[in-house]
Amino acid sequence: MHHILVYSDSLSWGIIPTTRKRLAFEQRWPGVMETSLCSSAKKVRVIEDCLNGRRTVWDDPFKPGRNGLVGLPQRIEIHSPLDVVVLMLGTNDFQSMHENNAWHSSQGVLALVSAIRTAPIEPGMPVPQILVIAPPPIRTPKGPIAPKFTGGEVKCVGLAAAYRAACEEVGCHFFDAGGVTASSNVDGVHLDLEQHLALGHAVAEVVRPLLLPRLPS
Repeated sequence: MHHILVYSDSLSWGIIPTTRKRLAFEQRWPGVMETSLCSSAKKVRVIEDCLNGRRTVWDDPFKPGRNGLVGLPQRIEIHSPLDVVVLMLGTNDFQSMHENNAWHSSQGVLALVSAIRTAPIEPGMPVPQILVIAPPPIRTPKGPIAPKFTGGEVKCVGLAAAYRAACEEVGCHFFDAGGVTASSNVDGVHLDLEQHLALGHAVAEVVRPLLLPRLPS
């Protein structure tokens, strides 16, 4: 059995834009990815650790626990052995209370990669491969979340290029979600149902070759 951890935010949690509701697992892109991988005769379990509002390495001044670096090594320890960790964070780094740019977020991702690779896993367990996904660019924020993301469409410019360069620097895998889907047509930030489906199938094709044969578990 292969185990994949998705460490992300509301884009992967599956929030339905302009609501506080959640898409079903099989509709969320991690679930779509699991279904796609299992359909090719692989035994795969996708573990979702997706928290609304999670940043790469910054705190939310209004809600506790949104700093993605805090506790990450323990999350890896809890869920090991893992084949792949998929990191898809960054959108919330550009909330209106932050003055971050794409480079800042890429450095946050590098800190997360380091935390994963140095996590205190049990002896003999594999250090998982890491796939960093750059979320699709923020469009003009609309609806109830607009004040929270004011200016985000400007601050996030160049994110995919910055993430790609960071991944090349430390030798981990990279995928640009913006190459297969835009952000939500409804709120400009999250993903609509059809966008989850497109992203899930696309990420499955990236992850598939990373799942090297292992002894039966």
